[in-house]
Amino acid sequence: MSTTAWIFPGQGSQYVGMGMDLCERHEAARDLFERADALLGVPLSRICFEGPGDELKQTRNTQPAIFLHSMAAAALLNRRGVTMAAGHSLGEYSALVFAGAMSFEDGLSLVRLRGEAMQRAGEEKKGTMAAVVGLAPAVVEVLCVEATAAGVVQCANFNSPGQIVISGSVEGVHKAMELAKAKGAKLVKELVVSGAFHSPLMQSAREGLQKALSATKIQDAQIPVYANVSAKPVQKAEEIRTLLAAQLTSAVRWEESVAAMAAAGASTFVEIGPGKVLQGLVKRIAVTAATFGADTLADIDQLTSAR
Repeated sequence: MSTTAWIFPGQGSQYVGMGMDLCERHEAARDLFERADALLGVPLSRICFEGPGDELKQTRNTQPAIFLHSMAAAALLNRRGVTMAAGHSLGEYSALVFAGAMSFEDGLSLVRLRGEAMQRAGEEKKGTMAAVVGLAPAVVEVLCVEATAAGVVQCANFNSPGQIVISGSVEGVHKAMELAKAKGAKLVKELVVSGAFHSPLMQSAREGLQKALSATKIQDAQIPVYANVSAKPVQKAEEIRTLLAAQLTSAVRWEESVAAMAAAGASTFVEIGPGKVLQGLVKRIAVTAATFGADTLADIDQLTSAR
């Protein structure tokens, strides 16, 4: 039986102006933005709507901003027929709130703390990330092991067939980039990031997040959420808690997650929140699936009228 999966974007999808048209038209979206400002004591609405871009790009702001936009978009849509969810890195929190595993307030607080911890970890231990296109996952994993002679490096995102992101120390990543070029990669490009996300250099952030997760009320999810760390459906509260902590230093297995959702019957994927990054990845993984986005007011109107 065909079914719909909602997928939630991660860091990098933000843009100045995000969510503003939703708030202008819909009280439910405006309420969430106002609640976020009050809870965080930060003018997150203003940062989303007006920027400046440099302020929005700071990890501690980016993560709650994307989470907030995703939650506002989700609040305006009919959830009928949505039987599974997933989110890319930060987006996993959005997916879990949507699935009822935690409250909006707790999700927002965790995401803000996560962003702050990751930004701090990136400042304490300088690292970098790079995209590698055109090599098999096994090849990239082996060359990362080889490159660890120069410094810390590992696969951080298995995004789609032939598109992998590596992460670690500057020396380790640069060595892995050299090896990837020698192996015949189509493209090897260093990314502009504020830290070595999903690598051991995020260990201090993981420890801080783990304490916050332990103190947060998490309950069983109402629908399966495919976890980044395992690419498997998760619903039990304690497993969710464990995997969210592990996620910071582990690879995001997005390609496997989407493939598993498609195998479980998902024939339509709707990206809930800013940008179109995940729609592009899904098209390369589950090639027969239909993809849609719920970012702008026009998107919401189109999806609502289609139902």
